[in-house]
Amino acid sequence: MIVVTAPTGNIGRRLVQDLLDTDASVRVVVRNPARLAPGVAERVEIVHGSHSDPAVVAEAFAGADAVFWLVAADRRADDVDAAYSGFTRPVLEAFTAQSVGRVVGISALGRGTPVAGHAGHVTATLAMDDLIADTGVPYRALAMPSFMDNTLWQAGPIAAEGVFYGPNLPNLPAPMVATRDIAAVAARLLRDDTWTGFDEVPVLGPQDLTYDEMAAIISDVLSRPVRYQQIPGEVYKANMTRVGYSEPMAQALLDMALAKNDGLDNGVARTAQNSTPTTFRQWCSDVLKPAVDSL
Repeated sequence: MIVVTAPTGNIGRRLVQDLLDTDASVRVVVRNPARLAPGVAERVEIVHGSHSDPAVVAEAFAGADAVFWLVAADRRADDVDAAYSGFTRPVLEAFTAQSVGRVVGISALGRGTPVAGHAGHVTATLAMDDLIADTGVPYRALAMPSFMDNTLWQAGPIAAEGVFYGPNLPNLPAPMVATRDIAAVAARLLRDDTWTGFDEVPVLGPQDLTYDEMAAIISDVLSRPVRYQQIPGEVYKANMTRVGYSEPMAQALLDMALAKNDGLDNGVARTAQNSTPTTFRQWCSDVLKPAVDSL
């Protein structure tokens, strides 16, 4: 039995389908089953509730061979540590009490870099990884750079203004990955019962790109001019609070972006083992273009 937390998000939704395609037995932890992808509810076991609730995870983890762990940080949290470690700490005991065979979690690149200690969401994610690893449960933390899919947040300005914005440097090459490829890596590890201990698994995508190069690819795919505009950190933070982030969580996003500007995502060399297949151009054709064309 494989347990999937956050099964309605970009990664979890694809992961559930990948597992079902291999005839795996799947149990999901979900607050609202109506948000599951069509046809999924009939093929999985459902445990209602939040995976921050000890009673919920005690039920969900019972007899679990493997667990997929993803914390979708509450944008309104009082601070970033509460959003990650605070969410996870109440249920740590369940990993061992329920004799979970192995855990695969969503994490981030940056461990061991000079800026990892002040990288906002990344710093908090790495601290959460340590909590899980300290339980002794076999754990693989998928260490990711930025997601290609985050560009969807700016489909509106891309469509209306031909521009997308951010505090990131326009000319710094960095890795990025598609969520569908993250799901595929997670599915492989969840099905593999041969690994033990704790390790990080970088998932880098196939190439490093600058934001200016991303803009050129988007322009080509959409057949219209699109540019990237770097904005001051305080403007970015104000934009995040305007869309519902608490001040500490908006600051954590800015800290993460600034750490990426200082090389947070550039400390791991790309290899055949940590590269994934979906290029940014392919992702733009498959995902971004339909989203922009629908606006």
